[in-house]
Amino acid sequence: MATTDEIIARTAPGHLIDHNLIDRDVESLCDGMVRYEKRPAKRHDGSVAEGIYNAWIIFNNPKQYNSYTTEMVKATILAFRRASADREVNAVVFTGVGDKAFCTGGNTKEYAEYYAGNPQEYRQYMRLFNDMVSAILGCDRPVVCRVNGMRIGGGQEIGMACDFSIAQDLANFGQAGPKHGSAAIGGATDFLPLMIGCEQAMVSGTLCEPFSAHKAARLGIIADVVPALKVGGKLVANPTVVTDRFLDEYGRVVHGEFKTGADFKAGQARSKKGKSISPCWIRRSMSCAPSCWKPSRNA
Repeated sequence: MATTDEIIARTAPGHLIDHNLIDRDVESLCDGMVRYEKRPAKRHDGSVAEGIYNAWIIFNNPKQYNSYTTEMVKATILAFRRASADREVNAVVFTGVGDKAFCTGGNTKEYAEYYAGNPQEYRQYMRLFNDMVSAILGCDRPVVCRVNGMRIGGGQEIGMACDFSIAQDLANFGQAGPKHGSAAIGGATDFLPLMIGCEQAMVSGTLCEPFSAHKAARLGIIADVVPALKVGGKLVANPTVVTDRFLDEYGRVVHGEFKTGADFKAGQARSKKGKSISPCWIRRSMSCAPSCWKPSRNA
């Protein structure tokens, strides 16, 4: 009986077909505003898994809170296709540069300068946006959203398209479009009712009030929360959020809600005394875990 190695040697193709749509670097499509990096995957003990990588797809527009332009949307679609087609990629980490925002949705400067005056063009833009959501959903590798700041509006929608989300606890989540005349139809109306229930989805989609990473974890919209603030050399939970109790005196759930009044101001003051740790805050959760999942689909 032939061994597995013998079968592979006998049946392996002599030439592998390139299934990418284009052979250009993703970065060249949008002046580096979307980065595609392959980083060695690691085991739980920290050792490198030889020949296995995690693809990092990174929004690089921090001055505009990692909002995406039309060209960035195109590049992101191709980046996820590239990750799917790369035989060495085990998982995808989707994130943004800096610690202020993962993504705040569509680029309002581009909206104001082009789409606001050309509403007939917005249909084409939304076609591309929906293709980006589909590219994330259809990625052949597990996709982990690394939330390193605000995940708002369209950023929330593409984040919910990922398989998993892990956030630093200074991050905020929510919708914004309805406040500014834009319907939340890029994924929020699909994902939110399934993830947090119809009533909470209605609250988020109409009032557009942001909620904390701790509340996001409680509602089930993200998998885990990682501390991101050091005060006096010690990691602390977000000081502006209720994290030390679950219920108030009336039995209502308050864990993860923003503090109010003097408590909120005190939390802000404590935050200013500390500093956010390096953007590598999620390394423990992200660098080793994907390499240990061993996904069966096209792995």
